[in-house]
Amino acid sequence: MIITKQDALPISVRDVTKTYGDVFALDDVSLEVESGEFLTLLGPSGSGKTTLLMVLAGFTRPDRGSLKFGNDEVIRKPPHLRDVGMVFQNYALFPHMTVAGNVGYPLRLRRVPKAEAAERVERALETVQLSGYGERRIDQLSGGQKQRVALARAIVFEPRILLMDEPLSALDKKLRDRMQIELRHLHEKLGMTTVYVTHDQREALTMSDRIAVVNFGRIMQLATPQQLYDQPENKFVADFIGDSTFLDVERDGEKLVAGTTVLKTTRPVPEGNNLSLMMRPERVRLLENAASEDVNEFTATVSEVVYQGESFLLYAALENGTEMAVRGAIRSGSFTSLPKPGETVRLGLDSADTVILSDREQQL
Repeated sequence: MIITKQDALPISVRDVTKTYGDVFALDDVSLEVESGEFLTLLGPSGSGKTTLLMVLAGFTRPDRGSLKFGNDEVIRKPPHLRDVGMVFQNYALFPHMTVAGNVGYPLRLRRVPKAEAAERVERALETVQLSGYGERRIDQLSGGQKQRVALARAIVFEPRILLMDEPLSALDKKLRDRMQIELRHLHEKLGMTTVYVTHDQREALTMSDRIAVVNFGRIMQLATPQQLYDQPENKFVADFIGDSTFLDVERDGEKLVAGTTVLKTTRPVPEGNNLSLMMRPERVRLLENAASEDVNEFTATVSEVVYQGESFLLYAALENGTEMAVRGAIRSGSFTSLPKPGETVRLGLDSADTVILSDREQQL
C-alpha cells in the first residue's frame, strides 16, 4: 500500500469558478499540486476552501474551469469514478458495521474478492495502528480511533489522491496535536498526493509541504509554511498566519516611517502607499542598551506582563496608542526583573525582521 511519488497523481486546477447566486464561492481559482505533495487549503469559515475540496472530490460541479488528475480531465466525472480517497469532517462511518466492515466497504463497491479484501483491510488497519480492531463496533472506539478507521477506509483501495476535510476538528487538543504528527508520518509512508482542509493555522504549519491561503473564494498566497510565516505577501495572510501587530507606514521621499520611527529593512518593499509594518511578538525584543544601527526602535508603555512558564507575554501601548505584544523566553529567575505595568520601555525590531506589506489583497 505504498504509493511512490512517481505513482501519485499531480492535480491541476485551472480557472475554476463556482457561484451561489451573487456570491462567488470560488473566483477564477488556479492551483497546481505536485505528485506526492501534502498541500493544505487554509482559510476562515466561508472562505471557499471546502468548496474547492468538494470540487476535487466531485461532489460540487463548478460553473466553469478545468480540473485534471495527471493528464485526465475529470471535471465532469462523478465522485466514484475519480478514484480518490476521502476523509470527512464527521468521519461518516457506518454505525451498524464493524471496523472491518467500514474499512472494507470501498472494496465491496469495487467487487474485490473476499480473500483479497480481507487481506487489504488488515493491511490498512495495520497502517493506521489498529491491528486487531476489525471486529469492534464503531461505538466502542474513541475519537482518535474513529479518525483512524476513516483514514483506513480512505486508503484501503490504494488511491493516488487523498482528500481530507478537517478530519481532526472533533478531537481534543492533546490528541489533535499527536494526530497531526501521525498523519504527516503516514503521508510520508504512503506517498499519496494529499489535499487537506483546515481553518487551524498551526495545524497547517505543522503538517504541510505547502499551504494555499484562501479568502473570499480566491487564493491569497501559495507557499511553504516558513515562507508564509516569514514572507507573507499581503496583510490578510500576515494577520491570518500567526499573531501580529500592524502599524501604518508612510513614504517620506525615500524614507519609510511608522509613527516617529524611520524604518530600516533588508527586505523588499511593495510599491504603492497603502503599506503596513508587521510586528510578530517573538521578533520584537526589550532593549536594555543602545540599539545598533540595524535595529528599529519604538517607545511603549507596559500595560500587562503575563507569566507562561517557559516564556512571558508583555503587552504594551506604543506612542500612537496601538496595543502590541512582546514574547520572550524566561531564564531562571528572570521573570521578576521584567518591566512592570506603567513603566516605559524601548522595543527593538531587527531590520532583517522588518516586514512591510501591502494592504492590497491579490489573487494568484
